[in-house]
Amino acid sequence: MPDTRPVVDKRLSAAALKPRHGEPFAARALRAVRRTVSSSAAREVAGATATAEVLQRPVTTGRQIAVTSIRGGSGKTTVAALLGATYAHYRQDPVLIVEADPALGSLPVRLGAESLRWTTGDLAALVEPQMSLLDITGYLVQLPENAWLLPGSQGQVGAMLDTRGYERVMVSLRRYFGVTVVDCETLPAEVARTALSAAQARVLTVPATLEGIASTRSVLEWMRGLPRDITTSTVVVLTETVPHRGLDLDKAAQQLEATGASVLTLPYDRHLAAGGAIRTDLLARATRQAVTRLAADVFELSQKRR
Repeated sequence: MPDTRPVVDKRLSAAALKPRHGEPFAARALRAVRRTVSSSAAREVAGATATAEVLQRPVTTGRQIAVTSIRGGSGKTTVAALLGATYAHYRQDPVLIVEADPALGSLPVRLGAESLRWTTGDLAALVEPQMSLLDITGYLVQLPENAWLLPGSQGQVGAMLDTRGYERVMVSLRRYFGVTVVDCETLPAEVARTALSAAQARVLTVPATLEGIASTRSVLEWMRGLPRDITTSTVVVLTETVPHRGLDLDKAAQQLEATGASVLTLPYDRHLAAGGAIRTDLLARATRQAVTRLAADVFELSQKRR
């Protein structure tokens, strides 16, 4: 039986600064003034209501959404954490966030988990068909708003997860959770390829740079050649990791959309860029809108495939 371990050593936690809001106060104040003198508020409410209706649709079988990338530093884990938190906020059924990246992944930190015990690899050896939801949640980390986390490691180098173990866990847990978000290894790792193939929808995160776009275009072309074309159920997320872009994102998106994938942009956000636990109340308004739209688009794609 594994020991419980803290996600972050207390001595390291003491070095963290106070979290910043995603956008400056001046920008927030100016937007508030503009809203009071414009007629856009009603349109915003109508749009938010329509998006909420999509995110709250019932499912007959659990939907699995795989999040991956082709290189580190693209915001893959951040996007997975944001998606999991969004589904948990809007949905009534339990939401699961799985870390299928055992290489010292940062998903527990981003989700604000304090301690870990069981991992994806551990549960693969323990899960049985007759288990109830209550049995299963005993091996998971509870998060706010009916969300649950299954970590990939305990912060130890050398943790392993093979495709057989991953498949066993995902097949067994699918019936307990309305939506499962999987934070995969970077491509072309074997578990990541298995997760992409098994999921009903996929998210591919890409740094908003010229080299990131070029590499991703090649990957999408490779995906189109697979026996089961999965690009049409893939959303590419261009992540702005610096405040000043060096790329025309509209033109870049057109190049990627030519492969059949959808493309969205996650704008630069000071709160996300600082690292640590994500507080959704500190996200910039543009970030919240982008993430909610992404969650709705991916969920709709997932319902089109069995």
